[in-house]
Amino acid sequence: MYPIGYLCKKFNLSRSALLYYDSVGILKASQRTPSNYRMYSDEDIAKLGQICSYREAGISLEDIRKLFSTQEKSPERVLNKRLNELNSDIHCLRIQQRIIQGMLKNNDLLQNVPIVNTESFVSLLKTIGLDEQQLEEFHEEFEKISSAEHQNFLEFLGFDEKEIFYIRKQSRKSED
Repeated sequence: MYPIGYLCKKFNLSRSALLYYDSVGILKASQRTPSNYRMYSDEDIAKLGQICSYREAGISLEDIRKLFSTQEKSPERVLNKRLNELNSDIHCLRIQQRIIQGMLKNNDLLQNVPIVNTESFVSLLKTIGLDEQQLEEFHEEFEKISSAEHQNFLEFLGFDEKEIFYIRKQSRKSED
C-alpha cells in the first residue's frame, strides 16, 4: 500500500488533483489508515496510470468516470468521440493556417486595406484560395469553437444584425 504522496511523485500530480479524483469517484483509495490517511494499492496505481493516459489524450474527467463505471463497456466510443473532436480542431486550424499563409503571401494586399470590412475580408479569403464551401466551413468551425467570438468577429466586419443572425443560423445548421 502506498500513501498519496507516493502517487503524487510517481505521476507528477498535485495532492489536490488526487483528492479531486477521489471526490468525483474516479479514483478512491483502497484503504484508510487508523489516522484516516488514504492508502493506494498496486491496482489503484495501475488505474491512475490509465487515468493519466486518458487525460493526456484529452479525455474529459466525466468520460473517464464513465469508462471506469458500468456505463461504458469499452473505451472505443469515448476514444472515437475524442478523435472526432481532434479532427475537427485540426480542420479548423488548417483553415486558419491557410488564411495566415495567404495573408503573408499577399502582404501588400493587407497593407492596401486600411480597414477590414466585409467585402475586403471575403475578397482576401478568396484571394488566398478559399472557395464558398470552405468559407461556410470556416464559419461553422468558428461558431462551434466560440459562438460569442464569432458574433464579435461578424460585428467587427460590419455585418448588420439580420446578416449576423442568418450567418450564425447557417453555421449551426450542420450541428442539427
